[in-house]
Amino acid sequence: MLIFPLFNDTSRKIIHIDMDAFFAAVEERDNPKLRGKPVVIGADPRQTGGRGVVSTANYEARKFGIHSAMSSKEAYERCPQAVFIRGNHTKYREIGRHIRSIFRRYTDLVEPMSIDEAYLDVTENKLGLTSAVKIARLIQRDIWQELELTCSAGVSYNKFLAKLASDFEKPRGLTLVLPEEAEPFLAQLPIEKFHGVGKKSVERLHEMGIFTGKDLQEQSEMFLIDRFGRFGFDLYRKARGISNSPVKTDRIRKSIGNERTYSKLLYDEEDIKAEISKNAQRVAKTLKENERQGKTIVLKVRYSDFSTLTKRVTLDQATQDFDVIENHALLIFDSLPENLSGIRLLGVTVTGLEEEGKQTRLFD
Repeated sequence: MLIFPLFNDTSRKIIHIDMDAFFAAVEERDNPKLRGKPVVIGADPRQTGGRGVVSTANYEARKFGIHSAMSSKEAYERCPQAVFIRGNHTKYREIGRHIRSIFRRYTDLVEPMSIDEAYLDVTENKLGLTSAVKIARLIQRDIWQELELTCSAGVSYNKFLAKLASDFEKPRGLTLVLPEEAEPFLAQLPIEKFHGVGKKSVERLHEMGIFTGKDLQEQSEMFLIDRFGRFGFDLYRKARGISNSPVKTDRIRKSIGNERTYSKLLYDEEDIKAEISKNAQRVAKTLKENERQGKTIVLKVRYSDFSTLTKRVTLDQATQDFDVIENHALLIFDSLPENLSGIRLLGVTVTGLEEEGKQTRLFD
């Protein structure tokens, strides 16, 4: 691999806005009796036979260790007094559109990542302001005054740092990371906080004695590349606050999927189907957040010998409905030839994405 010299573009002013426990906050706003109670957006496992996945949870529920993508059953076991709400994604989408309209009062360089978070490049902005922090505060004010919802903001010179900064002080936080503060800021963070470093990579880094940004900064570039390839190249730069990807206003997403690799092989059919259902739930959640629906459902299965089967079915009508996605993914699995060698990976993907019945860009 060619080693490129370090170049750090510090000329931009980037804001990352992340709504605070968005779905749950909307429900609390609309039903003040929920305030102070642990609220979980997801199917009540007492009504579904234990099925369902947490979409989000408010901060009261998070005190019990409840988080998104956790099974509703585990969330209930952790906090039996939690209030479970299926959620109203039509309402959430409408509010999401209002939030994006607020962003565009300040800049057209907006890159939404989901219904409740986005990057904004305010280097040049519609108000002619030189302070990105001031713009972030104005956005927080507008969202509160117009929607009675709170958000956290991160401000820095690139998307990577702005994303980390918005998560640094939640809820209602605003954190600024200047170029000269980037490496000290990163040095204090646990490596699992680094956006883009997944669970498996965290485990490998921990095995190598790398637990914090400071530990990562002490590694040579070649050391990280030898062990992680291209990912090591990126890690070396991110540990130094270098990430020059611009805010992209024309993100086009062709598919939405979720897959998981298992450290212990899956043999039992009930366990396999439960994991397919979890993947389908996550895909349905992401489709709703991104206002997408799709016609083609794909199931991916990788066995213990690393052989991989991918099979798909195309529907007559596009969907984002969990039950439809889950049902067809399970039907695909039932149609596969029997293989008793054990499964190491399962994935569910929806392709052929549309919005409101037509092909369009991910965000208008």
